[in-house]
Amino acid sequence: MDRDEFYWLGQINKATLILNTREGLLKPEVASKAADALKTVMASGDVPANRVKRVIDFEPKLIEAAGTPAITEMHVGRSSQDMHSTFRSAILRDNVIAVSKALDTMMRTMLEMAREHQDTVLPSYTNGVAAQPSTFAHYLLGYLEGFKRDRVRLDEFYARLNTCPMGSCVLNGTGWPLNRRDMAKFLGYDAPTRNAFDATQISMVDLPVEFAQIEASIGLHIGEFIADVMVQYAQPRPWMLLSEGKTYVSSAMPQKRNPGVLISCRGNASDVVSDAVAVMTRAHNVPSGMIDGKSVKVHDALAQATVKTLERFTGILTSLVINKDRALEELSLDWTASQEIADRLMSRHGLSFRVGHHVASGMVSYARANGILPLTFPYSEMCRIYAEVVAKEMPGVDTTCPMTEHEFRAALDPREIIRARRTEGSANPDEVKRMMDELDSEFNALVGAREARAKALDDALATLDKTFEDTF
Repeated sequence: MDRDEFYWLGQINKATLILNTREGLLKPEVASKAADALKTVMASGDVPANRVKRVIDFEPKLIEAAGTPAITEMHVGRSSQDMHSTFRSAILRDNVIAVSKALDTMMRTMLEMAREHQDTVLPSYTNGVAAQPSTFAHYLLGYLEGFKRDRVRLDEFYARLNTCPMGSCVLNGTGWPLNRRDMAKFLGYDAPTRNAFDATQISMVDLPVEFAQIEASIGLHIGEFIADVMVQYAQPRPWMLLSEGKTYVSSAMPQKRNPGVLISCRGNASDVVSDAVAVMTRAHNVPSGMIDGKSVKVHDALAQATVKTLERFTGILTSLVINKDRALEELSLDWTASQEIADRLMSRHGLSFRVGHHVASGMVSYARANGILPLTFPYSEMCRIYAEVVAKEMPGVDTTCPMTEHEFRAALDPREIIRARRTEGSANPDEVKRMMDELDSEFNALVGAREARAKALDDALATLDKTFEDTF
């Protein structure tokens, strides 16, 4: 049975009957009659039309099933305010677990892709322009860091969310001595929500907004990645594209293979982002106590859309085909290695970086004007440009190029550039492996924590069900 509003109203009533009987707030004979009525009402929920979503619709069903309003004695110290807040937070809690699970699956898929492409060299971009050589593994790890922040936020959010509003009554508590701590335990919460006003009026507005913001961040990361892949489809010879079965042929142009799943998933991600903004807008400029920002339907739909988007994105990752040779060729068509020339002139030969930068820039200008590619750039021209720049900017300094031809060629090799990276977090192969191993360990911890939370919740609800059956 779905854990919807109807289900949670049933669980709240089970816990109420058990606890209020224990605490002496409910006569045993009334509790027994109410329990039988509750079983009847819950059984009727097999018919979708009977799965009511509000206390004011649920309670008449209980009275009808019991044949007497005397059973409403169980309602002491309660309100639709705290009961609705409880099922709202409970449904939100289930959604956090669902989104976390889908995100875990996607991140694990991406990490395995990174392991497979540690030696795949490709260009990376800034401002839409080829900037430096990198590896596909390092690129994927960068995205994984962003997704991991989203995932950690979900864990942190769950801890804030997992307190129980029940027992807050309307907004300032009740005169009935309710056992709020055991109520929270039965419903799978860590503790009661501390402040009664917060429990029913504040938290159920800002907590869904916080969840929506995390979901929006997930959507932003997915959209950015898909945009990177979509750029490839403007290339006559892409190095990263979907496998043939994941595209569709144009109705008019036989050569075209349209990336429909990319477009659809990008649309899904955009919907997540825009629907998250709608959650924030509904909660904006509304007095406390109003229901505008508390819609289970709106928040549930956003969570389901986020899960759907993550599942589609995971499918895209498994369908990507990477042409390593073509990616390396693309690097050789442009001057992404030019910064390495400037770096080496400074680090190995004492030239100031800015002068070295001007040398490399002069090389690029000459090469583009004359249709010369990096791997075929004449060493003699490098020496000539070096002499001209140094003579102009550093008069009196020896204008003989200190960089040998062998060193010059190595500085233009994307693979050599990557191997020469030294900083922590760089694309150096050893650093990439270290980061992958760390992420692997961190992901295992996140998955373990999520599974433990889900099990603890299921166990608490199973205990509630068993206790109710044993008692009544």
